[in-house]
Amino acid sequence: MVELKYLPTIHAQLALDSNDSWKAINTLKATAPYELGLPAGGAFSPTLYPVFVRAKAYLAAHRGSEAAAEFQKILDQRSVVQNEAIGVLTHLGLARARAVAGDTSGTGSAYQDFLTLRKDADPDIPILKEAKAEYAQLQ
Repeated sequence: MVELKYLPTIHAQLALDSNDSWKAINTLKATAPYELGLPAGGAFSPTLYPVFVRAKAYLAAHRGSEAAAEFQKILDQRSVVQNEAIGVLTHLGLARARAVAGDTSGTGSAYQDFLTLRKDADPDIPILKEAKAEYAQLQ
């Protein structure tokens, strides 16, 4: 699990942090066969972080449709994500991906989903402020 999932995900996030989205996408190719599976005994949770980082990398590369498809994979596996932070952040990522892809109707609903999930959050959280500002620009 470490070699096939966690390390490639960490390396991909580091590439993304260095503004190398294509390196991140290529690094995560190794995780694809394993990202939705559970190891025998369920010792590790498949939290879908490889999918999340790949979606962010596609978004950074301005490949909105591909990013949206990856974010949608996470939303389709809600029981796997459970209470992981990416469960909520995926809605924001999906909104941003749809905006890049030019999907105006889907963008607004994804922002609304994110803001609804975070309605009781501290209003001073930077990512929440960003999301509200982005959503306001759609109006």
